[in-house]
Amino acid sequence: MGDRSPKSNQKKSSQKQAKADSASHKQADAVAAKQTAGKKK
Repeated sequence: MGDRSPKSNQKKSSQKQAKADSASHKQADAVAAKQTAGKKK
């Protein structure tokens, strides 16, 4: 990790943000799936 250029740091932070976004989306999808499953019963 010797590359300390702002570009690489920016890339890392954007990747972290994307991971966090996808994780929250997955959680929201799971909640929505549970709700729809509950309605079907």
